[in-house]
Amino acid sequence: MHLQPRLILWVASGGVLGAAARIGVTHLSPAPAGFPLATFVVNVVGAFVLGLLLQGLSDAGPDQGRRRLARLWAGTGFCGAFTTYSSFAVDTDELLRAGQLGLALAYVAATLMLGAVATLAGVAAAGLRRRRSV
Repeated sequence: MHLQPRLILWVASGGVLGAAARIGVTHLSPAPAGFPLATFVVNVVGAFVLGLLLQGLSDAGPDQGRRRLARLWAGTGFCGAFTTYSSFAVDTDELLRAGQLGLALAYVAATLMLGAVATLAGVAAAGLRRRRSV
């Protein structure tokens, strides 16, 4: 199913917007004291959005029809391009090569911990929305 050209284009259209949003965040975010703030922000925000989206879609019913299209466009396409764990790896490597071990460790720990917390917050937010609608 996912190899259908129209679905690949669907995912790609979400990816174009997600990548554009990430570039926008990158241009608007400074790198205070060498900290890769833009990558950090997009990964944490993307984790929240994915938690919210996937829990909300899961609560709404089976992964089919419009829910599947929403998951493919917003989850796989938009969030897949908005978040960037390859940049996370490159940023970490650059911090280490610059001799900033402490900052690199803080960056990795903060990204992973806040990413997990953001995902859980998104899931919880979707759960609150579901309870209010029942």
